[in-house]
Amino acid sequence: MGKKLAILQPEIPHYRKAFFEELKRRCSVCDLYVYNTFDSARSNGFNLDTTGIRHIRTISFKGIVLYNPFALLNRKYDTLILMWHFAHLTTWLLLLTKFLHRKRIILWGQGISVKRYLREERHPDWKLRWMLRLADGAWTYMPKEEKQWKSIFPNKPIVALCNTLTGIESMVDFVPKESKAELKSKYQIKEPEILIYCARFTNPYRRTDLLLRAIETLDMNRYGFVIIGDGPLKPDFHQYHNVYDFGVLYDTDVKQELFALADFYYQPGWVGLSIVEALAYGKPVLTFRRTEETKQCVEYSYIHNGDNGLIFEDFDEMTVKLPTVTVEEKQCMSREARRSIKGFTIKNMTDNAIKILE
Repeated sequence: MGKKLAILQPEIPHYRKAFFEELKRRCSVCDLYVYNTFDSARSNGFNLDTTGIRHIRTISFKGIVLYNPFALLNRKYDTLILMWHFAHLTTWLLLLTKFLHRKRIILWGQGISVKRYLREERHPDWKLRWMLRLADGAWTYMPKEEKQWKSIFPNKPIVALCNTLTGIESMVDFVPKESKAELKSKYQIKEPEILIYCARFTNPYRRTDLLLRAIETLDMNRYGFVIIGDGPLKPDFHQYHNVYDFGVLYDTDVKQELFALADFYYQPGWVGLSIVEALAYGKPVLTFRRTEETKQCVEYSYIHNGDNGLIFEDFDEMTVKLPTVTVEEKQCMSREARRSIKGFTIKNMTDNAIKILE
C-alpha cells in the first residue's frame, strides 16, 4: 500500500515494536516520532525500543503539550497519526490548518478519560468531540469506545485496533516443560493457590491497598502472591512469608514459568494491557467493578465476569467468592481466558489500523 505515515507517540515501549514493524512493512513510509525524552520514559519504568525513533522538541506545562510540528509537515507524509489528547495544543493547530498543509489526520487514543470514565461513557468530552469533528478519522483501542464514537459520528472512519501485545501467539501456545508442582518447587513457592500481579508500581489508581489487603486477609497458608514489577509506590513485601517478589523482570523464560505456576491474575485497579498477557497465559483475571474509587482502563472490557475472570463488587465479596471457586471452574475459566484473547494478534491489530488508511 502507498500510504506515507508520520506517527507521534509519547514513547515507543517494547510491546508496541511488532505493531509498528508490521505497519512499516505495509506502508511505503512509516516514521515514528516521540515527544518524551528516552531518559524520562525509562525513569517511568518503560522498557523502550529506540531503534529508528526520532525525538521532537517539546514544551510542556501542567499537562499541556506544545511540540514542534515541522518534521511532521515534511512533504513525504500524506497522513499524520496524532494523539487524541485535548491538551496537545500543536495537534489543535494542525487540525485547524488542514486546509493549508493538506495532511490527512487520524487521531489515536482511548477516546475517553480513564479517570472520568463513568461520566464520559454517558457524555463524551466536548473537547475530544471537537477534535474528532476536525479530524479525518480515529483509532480507538477497544470496540466499546469505537461503538460510542460511531454513534456520534456515523459517517466518520473510526476503528478499534483491539489493543494487544507483541508475541501474543507464543503466550497463548506456551506449555511449560515442567509441571506446576515442579515449577513451584523450583521457585520455592509452597502455597496451594497462587495469585500473580504483574504491573508497575507507579500509579496510585492500581489500588495497591487492595493488593496488600488481600495478602493480609486471605488465608496465608492457602494463598501465595507472586509479584512482578517495581516503582516508587511499591510496598515492602518482605514481612509477608507468602509473597514472592521478583521485581522488574524482563527474562521471558522466568516470566512464563511464573505465570504457568499461578492460578489467577490479580490486579485490583487500573487494569490495562497487563490483563492481555494474563489471559494469553490462561490466567483468569481477578479485579473489582469500575467505580469512582476503583478506576479501570479500557482493556477492562476484555474481562467477562464468570467466564474468563471474576469482577468483584467489593473486597468482602472477594473474600467470600474466591475460596469457593472449584478446580473445575478454574480450569474452565483458564481455557476461556486463552480462547477469548487468541484472536487479538498484532497482525489483526494492524489489519484494523489499515482499514481506515486505504
